Amino acid sequence: MHLLERIEDQIAATGLPLVGITLAAVPCPDTPVILTLHWHGFIKERLADVEQAKVVSYTPLPSSALQLNDRWRDLVAVDCAAMEAAWELGAWDVARAERKGCIRPGAPSSESLECLQAFGAFPFGINGSQAVVTDAPDADALLQLAASRGYLMWLFRPVSGGIWAEVADDATLTSTGRRSPPCPHRPIPPRCDGNRKTVYRFGIPASTPLEQN
Repeated sequence: MHLLERIEDQIAATGLPLVGITLAAVPCPDTPVILTLHWHGFIKERLADVEQAKVVSYTPLPSSALQLNDRWRDLVAVDCAAMEAAWELGAWDVARAERKGCIRPGAPSSESLECLQAFGAFPFGINGSQAVVTDAPDADALLQLAASRGYLMWLFRPVSGGIWAEVADDATLTSTGRRSPPCPHRPIPPRCDGNRKTVYRFGIPASTPLEQN
């Protein structure tokens, strides 16, 4: 999967820093995955459409949800793509959540909301503006599959291209907030049989010396 290239293309195109990145997939081979980029910044709402007008409110920039159509046969391939992107972009860790389908007796409404958010379909706006700008033609079909079959979501916070460079206390990073490929961590295959969280930790505090070989 060309996950890292798509992220870097979006960073270069917008010129904006990232707060975090999520990736969502359903456990069905060769289905699209949804990449959501959460930007840091605000839209200034003014009394009039001129630069000198007083700012009356600040609205967070909407996230960008993109559909990736790369083919894959095993969820481990998606897992590896998320790990490689997070590793190279300097993320401290990657958190992978496995979620049950939310269409089942007794499922709380919060699960439905989390499922919508994972696939870039946030149902509420902020100050009348969209919370997510989505470019995902198959999002509705993916949501139906996720609601019935369950889904997986990966979350990481990049240092390179993100807002975390000044607070990153990580001995594994270069001066640019990146790491050299490949990611040395081996994936743990998801089981997709219930709600589960797996965290791949990459970072080492700079105050802790690296072990000598």
